[in-house]
Amino acid sequence: MSRVWKFGSDVDTDQIVPGRYAPFMLKEGQDVKDYAFIEARPDFARNARPGDVIVAGKNFGCGSSREYAPEALRRRQIGGIIAVSYARIFFRNAINLGIPVIEAPDVVDALEDGMEIEVKWASGQLKSDSGQLFELPPMPAFATEIIAAGGLTAFVRKYGRFPGEK
Repeated sequence: MSRVWKFGSDVDTDQIVPGRYAPFMLKEGQDVKDYAFIEARPDFARNARPGDVIVAGKNFGCGSSREYAPEALRRRQIGGIIAVSYARIFFRNAINLGIPVIEAPDVVDALEDGMEIEVKWASGQLKSDSGQLFELPPMPAFATEIIAAGGLTAFVRKYGRFPGEK
């Protein structure tokens, strides 16, 4: 089971990882994953478990195009993100890093912070701890391929091409 970490709308990349915690500003031995939501929600950095799911409102990942924001979430081994909508660059950066990102407003409304859920990303099924079942909309085919490979770099290494190329 995965725990839900629920956030509101317009969560920007500075809230995900404040700029002063950029990987190039950290001391040796520090990891950007330890600073995910460090100011916006300090309990996240301490308590998020591998496979946990972020659920958010509109425009998740807005602000700058800092790739280290989704990178921190990847390193925390977040299972995926379900939001009403995403900032376009964050959405693509997350896919490129192998993080499932789904737009599902009805599911966002139904899930609460701290709920335990089971998500089958490939088949688009989500079951809450209360037994409620949800069908998640499918991700674009290119995104599914990239995520299944473990990210864009892994995809290119495995297939010697970009998704959609022959």
